[in-house]
Amino acid sequence: MARLDDLRLMAKVARMYYEGGQRQPEIAERLSLSQATVSRLLRRAEREGIVRISVSAPAGAHPALEAELETRFDLKAALVVDSLEDEEEQVMRDLGAAAAYYVETTIRSGEVVGIDSYASLRAMESAMHPRSVPPGVQVVQLAGGAGDPAAEQHATQLTRRLATLLRGEAVFLPAPGLAASPETREIFLQDPYVRAALNTLNSVTLALVGIAAIIGAGATGPTYMDAFSAQEKALLAEHGAVGFICHRFFDAEGKLVVTALDKRITAMTREQLARVNRVVGISGGKRRQAAIRAALLGRWINVLITDRFTAERLLSDG
Repeated sequence: MARLDDLRLMAKVARMYYEGGQRQPEIAERLSLSQATVSRLLRRAEREGIVRISVSAPAGAHPALEAELETRFDLKAALVVDSLEDEEEQVMRDLGAAAAYYVETTIRSGEVVGIDSYASLRAMESAMHPRSVPPGVQVVQLAGGAGDPAAEQHATQLTRRLATLLRGEAVFLPAPGLAASPETREIFLQDPYVRAALNTLNSVTLALVGIAAIIGAGATGPTYMDAFSAQEKALLAEHGAVGFICHRFFDAEGKLVVTALDKRITAMTREQLARVNRVVGISGGKRRQAAIRAALLGRWINVLITDRFTAERLLSDG
């Protein structure tokens, strides 16, 4: 136990610093101490219990849920959004705003950003504003359109818009995400622009992806699964597919589902995705619950942005 005189000095310094808002150099000058001594006294005040630091989370923040998700699923980071309703349209808007803030505050110079076309990413772009960002950013399309001109155009517009917002260079993947046949896909792969885009995928440092369910019930608007026939959907179900990222399907344990359909897909591969430094999954809602959990178990992502309802369900699944 420190002597009483030491305790008094610790309490005085702590009060000046924590309650008076004075900086350490000011305290040192007023008390005729060195700044190193002031710093040492503050650390000792914590050890002696004179100062007890607690963090009070503001309303709408969920640091405990985030920390538990990070520990449970070995994530680099988790961001839990405080949606007011467990309803898809509201959740997507909230996730989009949170994702926009994440990108704006973490983007680095020379970053190669990959993006795919999902509802949460469209909401993210709607929430972003042009701003000063580090130079040299590239934005590359992670997957081709779903096989029809409208879907292809939509993916291209998403890539172009994000590149504009980040004041970077856009790299497009001008090929169908799901070709009519393997032979058709091979024809597209001969295009030099397609080959250049696929090569750029090896350099992606930040991948922004949605996590989608193969079950379309509750979906608003067209989905990637609409490009598949009933027989093809049945094939995926037989293999246990529950969700997909960048057109790549996985089962309930997060294991890659490989079928003959893969020979028709033009998109970032599972191996390429695994090498990306930050893979940010932006997804939430009841309909995607099983897919999100599978993506976490399979380590398809290492950063998760989701809503509080989904976070609580993920942690209660055991």
